[in-house]
Amino acid sequence: MPEAVWILGGYQTDFAKNWAKAGQEFSDLTEEVVRETLADAGVAPADIGVVHVGNAFGQLFTRQGQLGGMPATVEPELWEAPSARHEAACASGGVAALAAMADIESGRYDSALVLGLELEKTVPGDLAAGHLGAAAWIGHEGQDATFMWPYMFSALADEYDRRYGIDEAHLRAIGELNFRNARANPNAQTRGWTLTDRSFAADDEANPRVEGRLRRSDCSQITDGGAGVVLVGERFLARNPEIARGRSLARVLGWGHRTVGLPLAQKLERSRDDEYVLPHVRRTVLDAFARARISGVDDLDGIETHDCFSMSQYAAIDHFGITGPGESWKAIENGELEIGGRIPVNPSGGLIGGGHPVGATGVRMLLDAARQVTGTAGAYQVEGARRFGTLNIGGSTTTTVSFVVGSEPAA
Repeated sequence: MPEAVWILGGYQTDFAKNWAKAGQEFSDLTEEVVRETLADAGVAPADIGVVHVGNAFGQLFTRQGQLGGMPATVEPELWEAPSARHEAACASGGVAALAAMADIESGRYDSALVLGLELEKTVPGDLAAGHLGAAAWIGHEGQDATFMWPYMFSALADEYDRRYGIDEAHLRAIGELNFRNARANPNAQTRGWTLTDRSFAADDEANPRVEGRLRRSDCSQITDGGAGVVLVGERFLARNPEIARGRSLARVLGWGHRTVGLPLAQKLERSRDDEYVLPHVRRTVLDAFARARISGVDDLDGIETHDCFSMSQYAAIDHFGITGPGESWKAIENGELEIGGRIPVNPSGGLIGGGHPVGATGVRMLLDAARQVTGTAGAYQVEGARRFGTLNIGGSTTTTVSFVVGSEPAA
């Protein structure tokens, strides 16, 4: 059996911060995340065997590549620690975590520092949206779009409508829930925003359409930020018993990872006879459930899912199995996704409310899941949570990563 992987600690920056306006750059972001992640985990740089960095668009937004070398640049004690950058669009952080887990499970290293880092507010918003569009199949899809990703997820909503019917009010309800949850998160980008009922209505002035079916409240934000976790194996804990003594640690119980082609149209064509619009996403989640040895979504106490747009969360609801295929609206109407509901989704505020620094999102989800199951999520804690699921997607679900995280007393 592969070695068990534990989450020893982690850190998230304030996603409301504009680093360029603060006169800071990628090295400053990296230094803060490295320093505070190690401090929360209670380890020194010398305790880290390997470093994995999730980043999607470094060169486009900052002209900075070779980000595997940035941790050692800002922390001299990481000099010569093996390190690499991982790119999988919005799933870059999830893929970085998977690579770190593989190192620990194989026995190559027994500890890993996983960083998700992204600066996006270095350019005007329209140019930022264009940079983010690089994760689509350039020149082959979305040529008529003003904003690539709202266009794509509006097309996914169109497909749901064709197969099952869809009410845009349910999409706006997802946005409202995630903005509301974000108010309790001290690191959420929108925690201080002033919003009214009109902000979530079919109101072309207060909540204008962005592309197709999607309005402003359906969309995540352009965000700067970073997150980090320290992952360790059983050998590390056996060698350093004082680090874990008396603590309840989060353990990665299961994972799923599948990759398909870039174009959304190709995905929809291949699934035309399937009950799920995105069957590879469903199989990714089921892989995580199987590896965690749980029977299904009712064995989870909550979920942090990828809501780059409300439509991606709408799809996640039925693909997790909270409802049957095409019936996500039922969970929304019944209040099942609320904190205190049957299966709370995005208690942190997710991407829409919490913020979406692309390469950091998958790591941030893993960190929030760990906090939930160890009872350290603060004002957005799901009471009694012992198992949490995550779903991190890149592009139009081209790369899909899912984790199940649980709490167990450390040995």
